[in-house]
Amino acid sequence: MRTLLLVALALASSSCFQLRPTQDESVREAELTIRTLMAAWERGDSEILEELFWPDALYDDYPNQHTYQGLDEIIGYVNALHAWADDVLWNVGQVHVTETGAVAEWVFSAVQARPMGNQLSVGTGAEVVTNGVTVIEVEGGRITRAADYMDTAPMLLQLGARIEMPDATIVELGGGD
Repeated sequence: MRTLLLVALALASSSCFQLRPTQDESVREAELTIRTLMAAWERGDSEILEELFWPDALYDDYPNQHTYQGLDEIIGYVNALHAWADDVLWNVGQVHVTETGAVAEWVFSAVQARPMGNQLSVGTGAEVVTNGVTVIEVEGGRITRAADYMDTAPMLLQLGARIEMPDATIVELGGGD
């Protein structure tokens, strides 16, 4: 009886260890997940987004101070980019993996071909290039939360915007008054 119990314990513990990913596997999975997310952004691929995110996931768009909750809102967030942009590219540089997710540094570029919601009523045909980071938290192999961080001012300046400072200084691309 004691031998049977030891064999059962050995089998149970070995199967538990097999189900747990190793640290190297977790690192590879987190990096693959964030790189796949950035590719889904680039393509506007809602099917990939549905596979990556839990249905109740959150996506924080810090530049625009908005949180998207659930797959429909997250997919809408990605589709909003493709509503105004052509030739969307996301060049992922460094990826930093943590125990619970990953951070990707990226350079984004696109051509502003159509109106941008309530920010710009025409397509300028201008190429915009900016950089930022995306942070993801992963649980059970899927994203529970993502967040984008970037400074939107350079992109707006590339589209012809002028920023008036409190002292009446005007900031615009290529100089200012």
